[in-house]
Amino acid sequence: MGDNMKDFSQKIYNLRKKHKISQSDLGKMLGISNRAVSKWETGISVPSTQNFVRLSEIFGVSMSYFFGEETKIAETPRGMESLTELYKVGRGPSSSHTIGPERACIIFKDKHKNADEFSVTLYGSLAKTGKGHGTASVIKKTFAPKPCTIEYNHNGGKIKHPNTMDIKALKDGKIIDSSRIYSVGGGSIQFEGEKLVEKKEIYKETSFREIADYCRQKKKRLWQYVEENENKDFYKFMENIWQEMKNSIENGLEDEGVLPGGLGVQKKAKYLYNVQHIDESAQTKENRVVCAYAFAVSEQNASGEKIVTAPTCGASGVLPAVMYYYQKKNEYTDKEIIHALETAGLIGNLIKTNASISGAECGCQVEIGSACAMASAALAELFDLTIDKIEYAAEMAIEHHLGLTCDPIGGYVQIPCIERNAVAAMRAINGVNLASFLSDTRKISFDKVVKVMKETGHDMSCRYKETSEAGLAKIEL
Repeated sequence: MGDNMKDFSQKIYNLRKKHKISQSDLGKMLGISNRAVSKWETGISVPSTQNFVRLSEIFGVSMSYFFGEETKIAETPRGMESLTELYKVGRGPSSSHTIGPERACIIFKDKHKNADEFSVTLYGSLAKTGKGHGTASVIKKTFAPKPCTIEYNHNGGKIKHPNTMDIKALKDGKIIDSSRIYSVGGGSIQFEGEKLVEKKEIYKETSFREIADYCRQKKKRLWQYVEENENKDFYKFMENIWQEMKNSIENGLEDEGVLPGGLGVQKKAKYLYNVQHIDESAQTKENRVVCAYAFAVSEQNASGEKIVTAPTCGASGVLPAVMYYYQKKNEYTDKEIIHALETAGLIGNLIKTNASISGAECGCQVEIGSACAMASAALAELFDLTIDKIEYAAEMAIEHHLGLTCDPIGGYVQIPCIERNAVAAMRAINGVNLASFLSDTRKISFDKVVKVMKETGHDMSCRYKETSEAGLAKIEL
């Protein structure tokens, strides 16, 4: 991270400790989640201008304390990262609680192939919600067939990050090596003692308007703009992403039983796909099959199986469902689908860069809403619609998810998350159809609605942002 990021994170941490305020209490004062505060203190993200003002008021310091006389808050991002940082393959249901720990275990297991067994200790949020989020399950699956014992340490003293884990390799009953790892969000991890590698910003443009102007000038499609900026191995990466998306649908359609967690949620994808009304219309069949595909991926995610973040675990069913359905219906090639996924990724990247894709920060609107926007843009690309129509489809998808809360029952990514994936997939299709007719009459740009989504998320009470404190999360089944 840069020097300014380090200064911000350390100063916020020092002030919070000095005033004896917990991350949770500070989050409530600011109307955000404790995870958002944690990200500030670890340098993953920086507070908005509004939140910096509130922090100065809460702690009784001037704005210059945070920035100094010459430092200014960046009004716009400098660039965007590769889509390889957006699309990630891993086990659900949470990027920070399952994909991150899984990646850590894979690296550690590969390093110690001669070990007889492994031991993992979970701290902080991983210890408190690890069972509900399937952390223990994914760790054991990753180390299999070798045994792994897991300990939940709720009193581990001071830890640098709420998602902390220790891994030990054992041979003949003796510890041969150990590492402390932090799951820092989005599936990214950091081994203690190793320098955090700054992610390279490979896209110069950071707004849809800039990208659209460039593409019109160069007579390029949005997917061509993506491939122009990514490296030579990117297409192979996207081939794997599409294959993993298809795998998650096909595996989900064969799966049956009850989802883990104790809510008693029955898996429905296989039933939805195979059931048919005696007088089923073509439109009804389309809705049923698209929903079955979305359920299939979402149920795989809830079961701790492999999915692709698109843009998150909880919203991973929307984009694959729409793409898979139209490939089957219109016989699009894998290459055409991959181009559409590249356009979808660009939309997701713009949202990630200019707003957020974290439900803990801005609610479900930035997860399901972003996934719907990505699916709308991808489908519009498949239909070879103009850039204006692609923009309208994506903008509309976000506009009609504004304010959506993140309050899953019991903290499990099941109710209402799975159904939301299905509904958003159908909404993406409807949005593209409407955009193809009305794009010339639209009044709101994609960039403006992304800005509004960010503002809405920051205004939303933290009780409705992945804290299980209000809304549907309070319902006991």
